[in-house]
Amino acid sequence: MGNVKKTIRVILVGGSGYAGFEAIRWLLRHPGAELIGVYGPESELGPMEDFYPLLSKQVRFAQELFEPAKFASLGADVAFLCVPHKVAMSYAPRLLDAGIRVIDWSADYRLSDPAVYEKWYCPHEDLAGLKEAVYGLPEYYAVKIRAARLIANPGCYPTCTSLPLAPVIRAGLVEPTGIVVNAISGVSGAGRKPTLSNHYPERNENFEPYGVGNHRHMPEMEQVLSDVTGKDVELLFQPHLCPMDRGMLCSIYARPAKNATTDDLLDCLEAAYKDAPFVRVRRKVLPATKYVAYTNFCDVTARAAKGRVLLFSALDNLVKGASGQAIQNMNVMFGLPQETGLY
Repeated sequence: MGNVKKTIRVILVGGSGYAGFEAIRWLLRHPGAELIGVYGPESELGPMEDFYPLLSKQVRFAQELFEPAKFASLGADVAFLCVPHKVAMSYAPRLLDAGIRVIDWSADYRLSDPAVYEKWYCPHEDLAGLKEAVYGLPEYYAVKIRAARLIANPGCYPTCTSLPLAPVIRAGLVEPTGIVVNAISGVSGAGRKPTLSNHYPERNENFEPYGVGNHRHMPEMEQVLSDVTGKDVELLFQPHLCPMDRGMLCSIYARPAKNATTDDLLDCLEAAYKDAPFVRVRRKVLPATKYVAYTNFCDVTARAAKGRVLLFSALDNLVKGASGQAIQNMNVMFGLPQETGLY
């Protein structure tokens, strides 16, 4: 088990994006952690209040230039890497060499097979790190997370998909193939960098699918579900972009493997997550983005209808889907209760 430290000293690489901003706000309230520095590229330097005026009189930091050679002298315990894929794999080895544990929010260490990673992204340049990395879904990998030096913080879509599906597949209540995941995300999931597709007139009052049949999170979902359930899981993932700032909702359709009732499915979910502080099983109220916004909770439920199993889940893509989950992983790594500094 990880050693409990009096104060966990944290550095954040990439504080000017939406997820980095969320991490700063949560870390400011964390009773067992101290944010000691924020770093970024040369094009994004300066006081954090210049990026986010809400942080005025709350944060004394400026985002400084990322210079790994200086990190060994900082006394940091862990680094949050909130940077794009490929950038993360160039930073992580240098941080580990400086004795700093790493929680990476990109996709660089999520896919364990380098050939699969290359198919969906690019050739991997840190195969040693890829082999060492632990997938950071605390509800299933807490034991490995405690001892890990390098955590692959899961994507928001895979988290929202895996949490409702894993228990019912593992229990043999639904077939592991032929699953359809129909998901929506708020626009913040696309990041803060302006693009034509995220321009206000393009997004406002507009709800549309994207990444049809080829979204990069699909192999991540199949990998984690296959590993957790011990079965070869195959699914079709279809994301949609919704005109809201934040939030994620998944509607999942699966074939029953047994004549499972709604109560059977709900009982299975409740048994799986009775000790999980951030998974709430909803028996009556259906999951909705409004009920999880600005929290680290993922709400899940299930129904049996017309010979099919329907699963629903909701989370905040910037919290349980990014910064909150990273802090939850940090808590596990350093021997704190998972819910420390979170709600």
